[in-house]
Amino acid sequence: MSNTIYCKQGHLVVPDNPIIPYIEGDGIGQDIWKQAQQVFDCAVEKAYQGRKKVDWLELLAGKKAYDQTGSWLPPETMTSIKQYLVAIKGPLETPVGGGIRSLNVALRQELDLYACQRPVRYFQGIESPLKHPEKTNMVVFRENTEDIYAGIEWEAQTAEVQTLIHFLQTEMKVNQIRFPASSSIGIKPISIEGSKRIIRAAIEYALANDLRRITLVHKGNIQKFTEGGFRKWGYELAQQEYGPYLQSGKLQINDIIADNFFQQALLHPEKFDVIVLTNLNGDYASDALAAQVGGIGISPGANINYETGHAIFEATHGTAPDIAGKNQANPCSLLLSGAMLFSYIGWQEVADRIQKAIETAIANQEMTADLAQACSTRALSTSQFVARLLDYL
Repeated sequence: MSNTIYCKQGHLVVPDNPIIPYIEGDGIGQDIWKQAQQVFDCAVEKAYQGRKKVDWLELLAGKKAYDQTGSWLPPETMTSIKQYLVAIKGPLETPVGGGIRSLNVALRQELDLYACQRPVRYFQGIESPLKHPEKTNMVVFRENTEDIYAGIEWEAQTAEVQTLIHFLQTEMKVNQIRFPASSSIGIKPISIEGSKRIIRAAIEYALANDLRRITLVHKGNIQKFTEGGFRKWGYELAQQEYGPYLQSGKLQINDIIADNFFQQALLHPEKFDVIVLTNLNGDYASDALAAQVGGIGISPGANINYETGHAIFEATHGTAPDIAGKNQANPCSLLLSGAMLFSYIGWQEVADRIQKAIETAIANQEMTADLAQACSTRALSTSQFVARLLDYL
């Protein structure tokens, strides 16, 4: 029997003993992956009593890959992720001064992982800047492949940018460039197809999880045809494909200007269930919302193509080289991303056990240093924290 996950007619087919690739990650990746894997394996064993098991396959990317192969992202890594569909990764270092702009962006672009899914929820016991952080419970759907992350830009005072500025001024009659002699220029593509597929993914998620409110976050009051198009196409999609749900009240579609969203997310976070954003707005919102519930140390993330089945689940924080190898890092972002992975492949019992163990530990004020300091409680090392999770499992 094959142990490879595959996609059939838009649905994953998952064997009892799937191969799931992982990328350890750079910096604190060495600390959090080894510990997280223990939790994953224990949760699977407790849930299925040996009937199911994951075969973890290490792939190389980032500094570890460069040191061993001379490549930041070896072709073999991409080939394996394409083959096995689902993978999980720790934080990756990006080369400075040239080469790949971002390894994370490169993976998303190559695999067309158009949906960045980031659930934001509060764990009782964590210190938050909000009086009522428990009211923050929403899921972010961020478009992952377009907008400024397409990486289309030209540097100021180069021949290329001067050619483009000349074309804009002479052929397109653009006169709004304030300082053309010293301007860099970037292009922001937002398409109908790209907008509709991320909004469709968000609506499908909402319906599957009994969530009613879908909020389109945009800056369409200023950028009429890109951000404004995103809003317009979202309403069109909802009417064309989900009309009965709108009429019955099972689904509500609304929109909000991006800057107002940040205000309302602080003042009235309970008003939002699922929010859908363009790439840059989603980047800002994801980290800002994570701060409301304790920080990106407990913020999971997934990058998914719901059409091909490809998905990479990831720790959302950086490599933190200052504490790498010191057994101090918080593994919760990676652990909760793993819970998302297990939910994605249909092993919900495993996801529930991981989340419950983390809830219990944090409620008991058992935390790593990043959270313990704010809560004025004794900090646990990475391995001590994971030992508590294994006890709760």
